[in-house]
Amino acid sequence: MTSPGSGSGAPGSREKTTAKAILISIVAAVGGFLFGFDSSVINGAVDAINSQFGLESSPFLSGFAVAVALLGSAVGAWFAGPTADRYGRVRVMLIAAAAFAISSILSGLAFAVWDLILWRFIAGIGIGIASVIAPAYIAEIAPAHIRGRLASLQQMAIVLGIFVALLSDALLANAAGSAANVLFLGAEAWRWMFIVGVIPAVIYAILALRIPESPRYLVAKGRNDEAAVVLANVLGSSTDAVQHKIGEIADSLRREDKPSLRDLTAPGTGLRPIVWIGILLSVFQQFVGINVIFYYSTTLWQAVGFSESDSFFASVINSLVNVVSTIVAILIVDRVGRKPMLLGGSAGMVVTLAVMAVAFSQAVETVGADGELSPSLPGVWGPVALVAANLYVVSFAVTWGPVVWVLLGEIFPNWLRAAALAVAAAAQWMANFVVTVTFQALADLSLAFAYGIYAAMALLSFFFVARYVQETKGKELEEMVG
Repeated sequence: MTSPGSGSGAPGSREKTTAKAILISIVAAVGGFLFGFDSSVINGAVDAINSQFGLESSPFLSGFAVAVALLGSAVGAWFAGPTADRYGRVRVMLIAAAAFAISSILSGLAFAVWDLILWRFIAGIGIGIASVIAPAYIAEIAPAHIRGRLASLQQMAIVLGIFVALLSDALLANAAGSAANVLFLGAEAWRWMFIVGVIPAVIYAILALRIPESPRYLVAKGRNDEAAVVLANVLGSSTDAVQHKIGEIADSLRREDKPSLRDLTAPGTGLRPIVWIGILLSVFQQFVGINVIFYYSTTLWQAVGFSESDSFFASVINSLVNVVSTIVAILIVDRVGRKPMLLGGSAGMVVTLAVMAVAFSQAVETVGADGELSPSLPGVWGPVALVAANLYVVSFAVTWGPVVWVLLGEIFPNWLRAAALAVAAAAQWMANFVVTVTFQALADLSLAFAYGIYAAMALLSFFFVARYVQETKGKELEEMVG
């Protein structure tokens, strides 16, 4: 292997940083915005949906309506890789945009809980596709020396999508007086929360039509002349360097059969070790419990003494912390490296989650204004939990949030990337689903116990990274082996 940043060693082969490479990566990352927006937009509509469809006495059905998008995401992620290998990265982006647009409109027009569940499942398919195709495309189009920063745009777009979803939910609900009230055209505010999602979906489709196909996909299809044009335009390379690069890509792709999910296994050994690494990176990213903070943050903030309205404001602030932390990650990922960032993030999450577990072990039950019992943290423990929760978000957002997506776009060899990334992303969505549907039961048992489990997962993630994850900073994708 060459040393980081050395490239292939061909004269003039070092890839340049071009404005076109950055702009194209930003366009691809818009899929991440839709990913964040569509996965979070339902949060502001849940209570109104429960009232609209009489789900107050059916907590399982209500929870399933929220979580079903995660199952759709697993399905979308699973099929995104093979579909992208067959039809191209850009066409799959258009499929994702269509799924987002259709589900946004029809979710807003839902007349029963069963069809809302169906449209949210289709939204999940779009989310799953976007979660695979954006990091794969960015990794394949970006210069190696800034690939980490550009791939981190995926996570940046996700957290911006979450923030915009929370903000738009609040604005629409406030304009109507409540998410359940009619806003205009005879439709309630919660319906418009979904319908506005068609705007970014259409923008994504228009932008996707204006970016080039991945040069590695083009070479895989024998369209070397087109790949040469893309490499020359996007990377600013000379003719000799472009031809050398195409030769490297062709060598890394050369094989007797077409790529498929069968490539994930090696004869007699089951899944390839690198596939397991991708899967476990994805699972640990979710098993540290990050989405609990964003899906169930109201419970946390009310437990530390916030009113319901202030709890919503605190959630928005929490998402802003997430955005700022992701900007920090983008600035340092290609300097610090992937592995040190993951190790630091795991250590930070172990400490902050452990503090939250200890804080909530001091909780006492109090009777709220609605007559329901809820946990409350006495004395100094409320502020301690509040600070720990925000530092936990920082620890995750600077490291595991963006870096896992960077690594999933990098660690697999060219001929395996799309299929392996699809399986890893599907595993991530299934892990997200498990955490989402089990948290309430764990919280009912003990919030201290729940956060203790997430702290244990963070500790395990530290040892996993230390033992199995290799540094990829500055290396060309053609250097990755299975």
